[in-house]
Amino acid sequence: MNQRTISKTIELKGVGLHTGEEVQISLKEAPENHGIVFCRTDLPDQPRVHAIVSQVEATNRGTTLKSGQASVQTVEHVLSALQGFGIDNALIELDGPEVPIMDGSAAPFADKIMAAGIVEQTAERQFFEIFEPITIKDEETGSEITALPSDDYELTCMIDFNSPVLGPQFAEIKNMEGYHENIAPCRTFVFLHELQNLADQDLIKGGDIDNAIVIVDKLLKQEELDSLAKKLHKPSMRITEEGVINNIKLKFRNEPARHKLLDLIGDLALIGQAIKGKIIAKKPGHKINVDFAKLIRKHILENNKLKGLPRIDLNQKPLYNTTQLQNLLPHRFPFLLVDKILHKDDKTIIGVKNVTYNESFFQGHFPGNPVMPGVLQIEAMAQTGGIFALCDKEDPQNWDTYFLMIEKAKFKKMVLPGDTLVFKLTLKAPIRRGICQMKGCTYVGDQLVCEAHLVAQIIKRNND
Repeated sequence: MNQRTISKTIELKGVGLHTGEEVQISLKEAPENHGIVFCRTDLPDQPRVHAIVSQVEATNRGTTLKSGQASVQTVEHVLSALQGFGIDNALIELDGPEVPIMDGSAAPFADKIMAAGIVEQTAERQFFEIFEPITIKDEETGSEITALPSDDYELTCMIDFNSPVLGPQFAEIKNMEGYHENIAPCRTFVFLHELQNLADQDLIKGGDIDNAIVIVDKLLKQEELDSLAKKLHKPSMRITEEGVINNIKLKFRNEPARHKLLDLIGDLALIGQAIKGKIIAKKPGHKINVDFAKLIRKHILENNKLKGLPRIDLNQKPLYNTTQLQNLLPHRFPFLLVDKILHKDDKTIIGVKNVTYNESFFQGHFPGNPVMPGVLQIEAMAQTGGIFALCDKEDPQNWDTYFLMIEKAKFKKMVLPGDTLVFKLTLKAPIRRGICQMKGCTYVGDQLVCEAHLVAQIIKRNND
């Protein structure tokens, strides 16, 4: 799957939820590997703020990014819309400090993106794949988010505010299918009793009961409602029997849960990389969403240090066992240095060797301090690469492999008895005239212990 951007500029105008300022916002196409970047066109030098979790400054009733003196508030809805359409690269220009709230959902952005169209780019999209559970909890609030392995990007959201009006709700989406119709239109919501506190904190200056679902879980006197209506720039407010102010009709029975899912998608876009995994969120909110994004980002940075680490099950049935390898390689004890082959495709082969104290080379190499010689690690990688080159031959027993070149060999960690070596050899160019060019890496656990670029030639024996 390749990276994507929008096909042409999208423009919208609206009011910031918290600042109350009118803002013009433009979404523009961007080159490959650009990412999502905000640009404050109203400030000197038009500073840019990357949509990455390390730039998050605040999460109070919205997610705020900051770089230097430039900040952008309430970024989650526009980021959610971009993520919903799988857009990797975009420049977002705005002439104010806050993304406009529009109708309280991501639909205005999503509608414009759909109308503008999407361009597939040449560069391949990079995924962070979840291989084992990753969990974060907030003991105080009871919020929890977990990532589990999955072939797609799936999200599940569960909310429960212990409210008789807004009971427990559930929402989910798989691989962003149906995002535009089922998630983007869902509006933000707030409890009536929270509005007074938010107004007192000098927030929601652009708040309007037309851009949020106001849920009544505590009755207020009409005088209190009139006072609140004045702060929200409305002539009056009334409470319906359904517990929603001014007869606002819900677009979905579980619209609040779907909006929480919308926010979660937007906040997790700050990871800066697509995900293959299933996200399960219980009572999500901007703070725990961002904390979880930081945790995933940490895993990504750690994983980048081990880029290329093969993910295999050492207990799986091998493609070739030791007996079968002897039919492919002209090596025998004590010089057969590969025990089994676990994986092979068009470009890669993965082999394994279990290093024991009984290895013949330990008898004379650093007696009393057994360390596997680096040159034998190179030889073991070469044998693995030789299997790649020979296994498709009809008569592999009639061919030999010979080194032509070893380059960029590095030894990063000692290999000791008890270690299990995993060799990963990757083809650097198609095999031509019997010449095989491969990059070899050797791992013990999740540590790279040896690497080199190897060139060898396979030559048919003259049995005459």
